[in-house]
Amino acid sequence: MHDPTPYPIRLADSIASQLGQLSEHLAHSSPQQAAQILGQVLDFDDGILGRITGLMSTGSRFAKTHSERGILPPEVWLAVGRAANELDAVGRDLDEHVGTLRALAEAPASTRPASPAPVASALVVRRRR
Repeated sequence: MHDPTPYPIRLADSIASQLGQLSEHLAHSSPQQAAQILGQVLDFDDGILGRITGLMSTGSRFAKTHSERGILPPEVWLAVGRAANELDAVGRDLDEHVGTLRALAEAPASTRPASPAPVASALVVRRRR
């Protein structure tokens, strides 16, 4: 029996499923494997985040065209465009750390620093109840 779901929709579902699987792998990976996965994900030119940013930019152009024709409300175009811009900014901020992640991923276990015991950090913000 023929699946009536268009190929692009099946492709998007497949990619979403694969991203879920990748998240599971990341959650159970060694530090070296996790760094390798994150290095690939965050690579802004060829990684997942950069490709998703490109997809959202394409979606923004689609939404703009259809907003100008009155098919979509302008708020849709603004929201999709804002998402594309924010992903671009986040991706560029994270891209500077890809080298550090790749160095950890490629370093032999004997040269990696031992993980120190967890300590409180100035980055931790506690909320009062």
